[in-house]
Amino acid sequence: MTPTPAARAAGITGAGTAYMGWSSHVAGRGGASAAAPMTTGAVTPGIDVSSYQGNVDWASYWSQGKKFAYVKATENTNYTNPYFSQQYSGSSNVGMTRGSYHFATPNTTSGATQANYFVDHGGGWSADGRTLPGALDIEYNPYGATCYGLSQTSMVSWISSFLGTYHSRTGRYPVIYSTFDWWSTCTGNSSAFASLSPFWIARYSSSVGSLPAGTAYYTFWQYSSSPIDQNYFNGDLSRLHALATG
Repeated sequence: MTPTPAARAAGITGAGTAYMGWSSHVAGRGGASAAAPMTTGAVTPGIDVSSYQGNVDWASYWSQGKKFAYVKATENTNYTNPYFSQQYSGSSNVGMTRGSYHFATPNTTSGATQANYFVDHGGGWSADGRTLPGALDIEYNPYGATCYGLSQTSMVSWISSFLGTYHSRTGRYPVIYSTFDWWSTCTGNSSAFASLSPFWIARYSSSVGSLPAGTAYYTFWQYSSSPIDQNYFNGDLSRLHALATG
């Protein structure tokens, strides 16, 4: 697959190198707000990374108060992050609660096929209290049509296949990462998974904004990409550990 000009502008150089929130790195599409937004209630800060960041100085981010990390593991069924071990193990070694994510390409293989590839290449889960459930990163297509050429009904079916397979393999439903715009456009603002999967909303703004139908609150919020993708977990550290434990 060949990256679009917008994807190339965001640093995606070839098939497999897409990363979470890539489209917001493109000038004019969401920006990269550096200031932490105002929040109400307890939140826990964290980051997400991919091969785009290379080897990460985990001790530095831990000293800045980052308590969790999500690391890209896979894309499609033919790509694994070459920095996965350094990033996944490194974040855990400094004390972070960590999880992994899969960048979905729904036009290439089925949801079930990609879920199995994800679990087999770093996307698993264990009830050790420090491993977050895997995340399905489903968002703007860096290689072509926004919705990957799928109808809203077909997209919902693809996501259902991924979620069901991941659950059968791990006993957990994955977190879903997306933007409200993409979710509305490509799934018809489906509420089909609201009771199953925690939602991770991407919105680079001072407020979280609209959430998908049926979603009462965000679980994770990616609010900035400067100087690295910045996130909040919606709760204190004990609730983060509860999510990890299952």
